[in-house]
Amino acid sequence: MKYYLGIDLGGTNTKIGILDEDGNILVKGSVPTHIQEGPEAACRRIADGVNEILSKAGLKKEDIAKAGLASAGPMDIPGRKLLQTANLGEKWKYCPIADMMSDACGMYVEFANDASAAAFAEFWVGKGKNAKKHQFTPDGAVELDKPITSMILLTLGTGIGCGIILNRMVYDGEHSQGGEYGHAIIDTTPNARICGCGRPGHYEAYGSATAVIARTKEVIESGIETSLKERASDLDTIGAKVVAEEAQKGDAAAMKIIIDTAKYLAIGIATLMHTVDPDAIYIGGAMTFGGNDSELGRTFMQAIRDEIKIRALPTCSATTIVDFAELGGDAGFIGAAGIAKALG
Repeated sequence: MKYYLGIDLGGTNTKIGILDEDGNILVKGSVPTHIQEGPEAACRRIADGVNEILSKAGLKKEDIAKAGLASAGPMDIPGRKLLQTANLGEKWKYCPIADMMSDACGMYVEFANDASAAAFAEFWVGKGKNAKKHQFTPDGAVELDKPITSMILLTLGTGIGCGIILNRMVYDGEHSQGGEYGHAIIDTTPNARICGCGRPGHYEAYGSATAVIARTKEVIESGIETSLKERASDLDTIGAKVVAEEAQKGDAAAMKIIIDTAKYLAIGIATLMHTVDPDAIYIGGAMTFGGNDSELGRTFMQAIRDEIKIRALPTCSATTIVDFAELGGDAGFIGAAGIAKALG
């Protein structure tokens, strides 16, 4: 049995896990990243975390066949470095993070975008593992007895992450920016919302948790009768969860914000269908409104699917699976290990 190490570098915490060759987690852990101390200090701290989970697993570094590191972009994957890192700060700009991590851990680590890693995890051992291809017919889509070979993962949170799997492997694009779909343009009007990157009309400005909070504040300020007014002070601390809680209690304004979010997300998904034509598109991240385990989550997903049917060609909407992802917060380190394994 071979073992693989995955590291998911986050702005607050870094998750680490050791997996077997079938993708089963042997042991996992987490260390604070402390980004303000800079990448060198973070790499040393993460290396200590790696040594700790190796000890818990009863393994040595020599037992690890390959290791992988996932990080938020923008990045230069062939160059093994970060570029302009808005989420990590000035000290992390243009640093050769993959080589620094390799040196600190005493083993070579492959480098991947965190959304791409999460997508690969879902494809390898998550929602995509047992999913089947669909074929379009005049009577509707027919499920085939063939595993999917392509999929897209959208992660909804502060922004929108995107990972693309084509022919069973991550697609990063020619300049490592292939998954930056959160910055796709969905609104060209003069009053388009401003994305966190400072540019107007981007997908993130309409479909992210940040966008939900912005629209909620506008609703509160508009004078509309809503229970959200009583929760205004909670918005900056627990964010979109406030909207979900009030929608579950029956507040019409809160539910409208969620349905509007679903419609915006569907616009982007329809474009992805027409551009990439994947077997499946899954939605994960912190803002799934409970996913398939929640009535609100199921309502949210149905609103996305309904809008896709309006926006997309039937040959796309009928043959592309659209559903929630299932691996949650572990997807990053699982996928980092999986990509390392796939690269041999």
